[in-house]
Amino acid sequence: MMKKKIAIACQGGGSQTAFTSGVLQQLFSSGVQSSHEIVALTGTSGGALNAALAWYGMLQNAAGDSTPVHTRIENFWNELKASGPMEQWLDYIATHVMRAMGAGHLPKFENSPSSPMASIMHQAMTHLLPRNNYLDFEGLIKSHIDFNAIKTLVNTQSPTLLMGAANVLSGKMKIFSSREEQIIPEMILASAAIPSIFPAVQIGDEYYWDGLFSANPPISAAIRKIYMGTHRFPDEIWIVMIDPIKYTKVPTSADDILERRTQMTSNISVIHDLEKMALLSMHAKSGDLKKEYLESVGFTHAVDLSIRFIKISDVVQSQLDYSSKLSRSPQLIDSLVADGKTQAAAFMQTLSKPGLSPQEAYEAMTNSDLV
Repeated sequence: MMKKKIAIACQGGGSQTAFTSGVLQQLFSSGVQSSHEIVALTGTSGGALNAALAWYGMLQNAAGDSTPVHTRIENFWNELKASGPMEQWLDYIATHVMRAMGAGHLPKFENSPSSPMASIMHQAMTHLLPRNNYLDFEGLIKSHIDFNAIKTLVNTQSPTLLMGAANVLSGKMKIFSSREEQIIPEMILASAAIPSIFPAVQIGDEYYWDGLFSANPPISAAIRKIYMGTHRFPDEIWIVMIDPIKYTKVPTSADDILERRTQMTSNISVIHDLEKMALLSMHAKSGDLKKEYLESVGFTHAVDLSIRFIKISDVVQSQLDYSSKLSRSPQLIDSLVADGKTQAAAFMQTLSKPGLSPQEAYEAMTNSDLV
């Protein structure tokens, strides 16, 4: 029997994407790579990081390496966590100061991540901490992904990795595709470059910020030839959601306003992507659009596509705030990983039921009734 082809799309959200790592750990430890044909892994920001770790693990397994994909993801997040008294103290102080400023209890000072002051503070903290990779995010990524080996691992049967970023100068969306270009660490850094924390990442002559502004995560890209080449296309796209559609109260504190604004910005890109796919699918099914036109815009594969969602439990979601997107507290990360595993295990039990059409997925998002 033919395996169902899937793409797994991972929404960004900083440290909250520890949830996504838990989801992926559970899916891969349950054998999703054997029961399904994973043709694409997509993500933005922390979602791009998780997608890249899973993609790299799959490439290594295909080349004969025996390290399980879920172990690679788990190892990265274990190293990302604040460990040791100094790191945990620094994370505790930074998180609580952010919360106090967000609540208006402390004055808030804006500072550019490219400023001399930011550089001095970074150097000072580097000297205080025993682990180089705690503040060196690029070094941490490189210690878990051998980018030099990737060129020898990718072949025509490899899944496609797609990562979203935003071009700072042109304002255009950028999706890095492993089908079209060599994946380098700067692409992950670009996708995760939150403007208030990280300077814009230069790749060639272009500069990039966090893909939150453009595609969080890339969804329709997984069915377009411009990004996937002539590679296999998914029958289903599984979207791992970090940001909730609904909010329980009108935010009034600076921290709550920033959190809700970030959530809405993030989800708007998902809604727009699903709306585009829904319209094309609807018109294609009705015969309004010719096959030649669908091929010209790269949406021939949207007609029979199904969408499924995996989201954080309401209980865990209610405990999160904007500051938790930047915290590396072991307790926070462990709780999110555990919830990701729980939600993924429950999700796997629903796969015998049909997924949502693009139109149904779009309506679920806009009506705030995702289940």
